[in-house]
Amino acid sequence: MGLLLLSVLSQAEAAWTVNMAPGATEVSRTVFDLHMTIFWICVVIGVLVFGAMFWSMIIHRRSTGQQPAHFHESTTVEILWTVVPFVILVLMAVPATKTLIDIYDTSESGLDVQITGYQWKWHYKYLGQDVEFFSNLATPAEQIHNKAPKDEHYLLEVDQPLVVPVGTKVRFLITAADVIHSWWVPALAVKKDAIPGFVNESWTRIEKPGLYRGQCTELCGKDHGFMPIVVEAKSQEDFAKWLAARKEETAKQKELTDKEWTLDELVARGDKVYHTTCAACHQPEGQGMPPMFPALKGSKIATGPKQDHLNIVFHGKPGTSMAAFGKQLSEVDIAAVITYERNAWGNNTGDMVTPKEVLALKQAESQ
Repeated sequence: MGLLLLSVLSQAEAAWTVNMAPGATEVSRTVFDLHMTIFWICVVIGVLVFGAMFWSMIIHRRSTGQQPAHFHESTTVEILWTVVPFVILVLMAVPATKTLIDIYDTSESGLDVQITGYQWKWHYKYLGQDVEFFSNLATPAEQIHNKAPKDEHYLLEVDQPLVVPVGTKVRFLITAADVIHSWWVPALAVKKDAIPGFVNESWTRIEKPGLYRGQCTELCGKDHGFMPIVVEAKSQEDFAKWLAARKEETAKQKELTDKEWTLDELVARGDKVYHTTCAACHQPEGQGMPPMFPALKGSKIATGPKQDHLNIVFHGKPGTSMAAFGKQLSEVDIAAVITYERNAWGNNTGDMVTPKEVLALKQAESQ
């Protein structure tokens, strides 16, 4: 029985870890060491203060016949309670200042990544590399709606992680396109607000390959909890291969705009885009959540003129939660998702929007 109780307590202790983790970078370990230093200073102060207080209460209680001392304006006491806290604060400030200087030093980076927060996903752009993509929640809807067992990384999975090389100083330029978000990966000791119209900087240098997970830590809307972050650190060689593959994929994506698409091809691609990008608000079967998120099934937008449908997807709808996807999705994905919405759930318009039409709208907007 005793061994069983000990086992249960050990498991409970492991599950209820309350301290910070050392992390996976030099800065994160420095932050952890600083945290522990301050913690033990506070423990010593607490033991001394409460020890003196309880000792005085017990030894000098009235029942022992103690008489209170009569003194005031003690120069020695005044000096002590001024100098001692000052020394303690200096002992805390020196390592804290050094750590903060390291955290804010984003110079001499080997790779720059622009991070933009959207409701509710992240956009990563590798500056100077012609590589950019969105990172969306990948947890299945069945798990979210309690129709399937939740796995180990529930709400912490993405379709495309941010990939960085180990041993390289990576600078993050963090902003937002709609509301305030916050990009937080605890293992890297990186937490920065993403604010529309502002660019905040941070950096990391990961030492070992692996996956490092985080979340948006700002209340950014109804799906705030569905905005995870996954950083995948690869070796220098593997990262170079990944980057080359992404560049090739980007080039192929541009070629797809000129392709002659069929209705079935666009609907198939649009199905994936819709369930990744649109289903959170308009629901998997297009039923929506009126009045905030109107239904697309049988709606005037999805069954009316396709140019009106294209305009609202491309530009959004001011004053509502409908975001502008003109800069978020490629020409192919915009065309595909519109075509899907116009031919799904019984809408069956039989028409389609082509990537060339979306490209023409983009070019007209840029003139």
